[in-house]
Amino acid sequence: MTNSAGYRSRTNPRDFQQGLADHNSNQGSRCASIDLSMPTGKLHIVPLGGLGEFGMNCMAIRWGDDIIVVDAGLMFPEAELLGVDIVVPDISYLLENRKHVRGIVLTHGHEDHIGALPWILSELNVPVWATEFTLAYVEDKLDEHQLLDDADLREIRPGERFKVGPFTVHPLQVTHSLVDCVALAIHTPLGVVLHTGDFKVDPTPTDNRLFDLHGFAEYGKEGVLALLQDSTNVERKGYTPSERAVRRKFEEVFARTKRRLFISCFSSSIHRIKLTVDMAREHGRKICFIGRSMENSSEIAEDLGYVEIPDGMMIHPGEMKNFAPERVCVLISGTQGEPMSALSRAAVDNHKHAKIEKGDTVVLSSRIIPGNEKAIFRMVDHLFRREAFVIYDDGSYPPIHVSGHASQEELKLIINLVRPKYFVPIHGEFRQLRLHADLAASMHGSVGSVMLIESGDILEIDERGARKAGRINVGRVCIDSGSRTDVVEDLVIKDRRHLSEDGFVMPIIAIDKHTGRVETSPEIVTRGFNPGDNGVIDRIKQIVVETLDSSSAEEKADYGVIKEKIRTDLKRYISRQTQRRPLIMPVILEV
Repeated sequence: MTNSAGYRSRTNPRDFQQGLADHNSNQGSRCASIDLSMPTGKLHIVPLGGLGEFGMNCMAIRWGDDIIVVDAGLMFPEAELLGVDIVVPDISYLLENRKHVRGIVLTHGHEDHIGALPWILSELNVPVWATEFTLAYVEDKLDEHQLLDDADLREIRPGERFKVGPFTVHPLQVTHSLVDCVALAIHTPLGVVLHTGDFKVDPTPTDNRLFDLHGFAEYGKEGVLALLQDSTNVERKGYTPSERAVRRKFEEVFARTKRRLFISCFSSSIHRIKLTVDMAREHGRKICFIGRSMENSSEIAEDLGYVEIPDGMMIHPGEMKNFAPERVCVLISGTQGEPMSALSRAAVDNHKHAKIEKGDTVVLSSRIIPGNEKAIFRMVDHLFRREAFVIYDDGSYPPIHVSGHASQEELKLIINLVRPKYFVPIHGEFRQLRLHADLAASMHGSVGSVMLIESGDILEIDERGARKAGRINVGRVCIDSGSRTDVVEDLVIKDRRHLSEDGFVMPIIAIDKHTGRVETSPEIVTRGFNPGDNGVIDRIKQIVVETLDSSSAEEKADYGVIKEKIRTDLKRYISRQTQRRPLIMPVILEV
């Protein structure tokens, strides 16, 4: 990897900043112009996660000896990562260059963009910039991990520039499934790098905060060096429907529901929470929030003015039984069928307050995240057993859920407005990045060059052009129990997978510590391993005894050696006899 001296520019960053400041003093221009003469130096765009995978979005941008990081997301583990709660990006690159990291800038508050912050800030305490609502989520998360007191959190507002080292960052308002989201126009000595974050172009957002198309167009006129664009929905043709498209379905549901109404959505879907509260008020229902994440999000949304709940309308979960069923609406967490979520427990009648009975209606107002299908439909089956009416996203119209990501026509719209010199697809699995790259390449005249990179690739840009310039070490760090310190090593996951597939065999041997003699016949304990009825267990006992008899007194005295000999002999026999490879863990008891 190139050392820090290799990044040093002969252009003084202070001169560049002063030039920007002079230009920005002219109030008639929205976008800062950059001197068209190309400075000598190298700009590096280095994705640490999120390119070639779903989630874990994290991007480093480097000029000379200065690095800023855009987003710090996690991903939720696949089924084979047994016992792992979350997965965060390997930040070795940032730790190796810790003295050059100037801060982290967040585009919005979804977990795949902020979830790794506790892990990163525990290793690298740098300033964090984000909008008001995103910071509220961040504060809750850092407080939970006892990191809030030491955190340097700085609020930003759409349209207001701020400086981070040699970079000037201009947040642009975008629309998404969450509120207070921004794209980032990052001014570098070589030109503007425009990072879209997650977005869709919603012409009628429920909070009336419009997508700043004019800002994107202004940058297109001035010239954009690189456009980094969200690829999540590139496989969908047309346009993503507006959030307001959900209202018609909600009106139908509220009008038809005769008993209790349970609505489950992502706790971060503030638009959906607001819609539910508004509809409940119109239909004379009390509103109740159940589930920790739902309670936290609604409290933040109400405090910041995104949701208004009239006095006396909100009730405590324990008060639901005091009201007639047709007067109650419950917003409940657990839309993805998480085993211990409020809705999953209610579905099996195991929740203290949420009792779902015959004739109640349950609405799942969210998409099914790939990999969660079995858990979700298992929960739906339980709800049907309770004789509830269940409404979920089945592709019908009007929709019960709409996506927060741009479809093909919106992606094309932004590309046409920005007309970047270099186009880089971000946020998605490799097929999505490839399809997005092909989409951009087909737009002749709107894109200079398409650069397809993955996590770990270094995209280097200088006065001669752009190229891949090697790789850095990237990967994933598995975390147990939500702790920022409880890292699960690969060997542990391998052992868990081994146990889940083949079980274990535990020979227990009692040895006299004075004579070294085996006192009793070995005891064999098995779990997750079926030896059958053909004498396998008896033969395992015999092999243990034979291994001990053939060992010298010196070997028997070294428990590490004798355990390994027993393990090797049993592994050979069991594998040959059963075609299974259980984990073999000999235990020596001194008597």
